[in-house]
Amino acid sequence: MGSADIHLVDETDEIEHQFRSLMRRLAGGVAVITAGRGDDITGMTVTSLTSLSATPPRLLVSINRQASSFPLIERHRSFGVNILGSDQQALADRFSNGRLKGRQRFEGAAWTAGASGVPLLTRSLATVECGVEEIIERHSHAIIVGRLLGMELSHRLSGLVYWNGQYVEIDHDTDLDLLAEVSIPLAHVR
Repeated sequence: MGSADIHLVDETDEIEHQFRSLMRRLAGGVAVITAGRGDDITGMTVTSLTSLSATPPRLLVSINRQASSFPLIERHRSFGVNILGSDQQALADRFSNGRLKGRQRFEGAAWTAGASGVPLLTRSLATVECGVEEIIERHSHAIIVGRLLGMELSHRLSGLVYWNGQYVEIDHDTDLDLLAEVSIPLAHVR
């Protein structure tokens, strides 16, 4: 790295702007976090999803505490994770559209209610139903630790990634045929 590439952050710089520019360099998988039950449902597009551990299976998602999904996750203590495929950019846009609220975001999307009642998008690369194990509030966001209750994997593998302010498709000429979808019922995830 040359000296022209190094930028020091101090109180006089636009720290938030610089930080956002820095984080845009990190590619992230695109998922829709869904929350609520019955008619009181909503969802949001995130790139802040990551695994915490495989034993036991846990994941982390970071959500702004002002987002409409947060109070529903906090109240119902469950949420859905829907990992989007390369052909689902319109769905990612729909769930990040600030003009659409609650149930409106699901219009035109195929979804079912999971065992906990949380909505799950049926055409996702993978869906995970999670119970909330812990919520850690820091600054503007909450880090939510999810305990896996059940999951389904699609036979499709082509993913959607967000990088440098735009969606990028990771697309195979044809998805691998994995014989059948893998489904792990609630009772089998501990």
